[in-house]
Amino acid sequence: MLPRRLLPSLTAALAEAPAVALLGPRQTGKTTLAHEVARTRAAIYLDLESEADRAKLSEPELYLAQHADKLVILDEIQRAPQLFQTLRGLIDAGRRRGRGNGRFLVLGSASIDLLKQSSESLAGRIRYLELAPLDAGEAGRKRLDALWLRGGFPESLLAASDAASLRWRTDFIRTYLERDIPQLGPRIPAETLRRLWTMLAHQQGGLLNAAALARALAVDGKTVASYLDLLVDLLLVRRLAPWHGNVRKRLVKSPKVYVRDCGLAHALLGIGEREALLAHPVAGASWEGLAIESLIAAAPDGTEAWFFRTATGAEIDLLLKLPGHRKPWAIEIKRGLAPKLEHGFHAACDTVRPERRLVVYGGVERFPLAEGVEAVSLFDLLEECSTP
Repeated sequence: MLPRRLLPSLTAALAEAPAVALLGPRQTGKTTLAHEVARTRAAIYLDLESEADRAKLSEPELYLAQHADKLVILDEIQRAPQLFQTLRGLIDAGRRRGRGNGRFLVLGSASIDLLKQSSESLAGRIRYLELAPLDAGEAGRKRLDALWLRGGFPESLLAASDAASLRWRTDFIRTYLERDIPQLGPRIPAETLRRLWTMLAHQQGGLLNAAALARALAVDGKTVASYLDLLVDLLLVRRLAPWHGNVRKRLVKSPKVYVRDCGLAHALLGIGEREALLAHPVAGASWEGLAIESLIAAAPDGTEAWFFRTATGAEIDLLLKLPGHRKPWAIEIKRGLAPKLEHGFHAACDTVRPERRLVVYGGVERFPLAEGVEAVSLFDLLEECSTP
């Protein structure tokens, strides 16, 4: 098992809350992480995609009450959202008997229905954690090139070859579109959603233009917005919000949009080899997306993330405001080994007045790039972000 940064947070959440929901796309390693936790305590595991396990829950109150002294892990909870009401009664009964926390660990895709059911039934009793695909800090320096090409889904990253990895991601995309998303409720034509997902991959890191996407898909703007909301809720797409402040500048108000896993973006674009990626126009934006996902994942809970752009072109790729800091860090992301800063970054920093000015680049050394600006490796900055 590759070490996951979320493991200590998951252990702490189970010590502090009766129920914990571990949410994320399929195949990110939720089940593996849950079994790792189960090794440290008495636990039972139920896979709700298994008919045999679902049959055990035909009378859920009776069955689960028999295991009140164990951690109950319910995998693929979106297959039985009605269980949330049962869990509420069991949690409240357990509290009265002094059995408060660490009762249930539910795993599932972050569907809208799942979040709605759990928030209504388990308010004040559940904590949410998100398990994304592996990021750079988890994959490590030796796997960075493979991570950039293949993405962070463990089966894809650790595949025997680039071709096998691409086949896995292609199958994953098809399965998600044709089986998983319809199971979650929304009735969306798979081909339409694939086209939208592919358009977003082509425009990786670009400003959201819902009207242009709607025209290309021959649907209205509200429909595109609902499709995009679904991809965001499923943790497959990130909308990075623009920074707003009381400044005398015309600021861009549209979010930037990223396919969160760079490997899925490459599969949607048909990029299967490193040389093809390096020659593709999306290479720079893809690397930027990988760095942003990794930095946000490494930052502590409560961190706020934005980008900054003015109508005149002044821009900062990522602003991170860590808990306890009054001002954000301004982070520019460059893939090359000899980073150069444009005037727009300096102009943007003069407006935002960040606490630190940093350039993440493809090398390993740390050095001053300009007055008040430091060039650092991605791994050095990941370590700094994760240190309280």
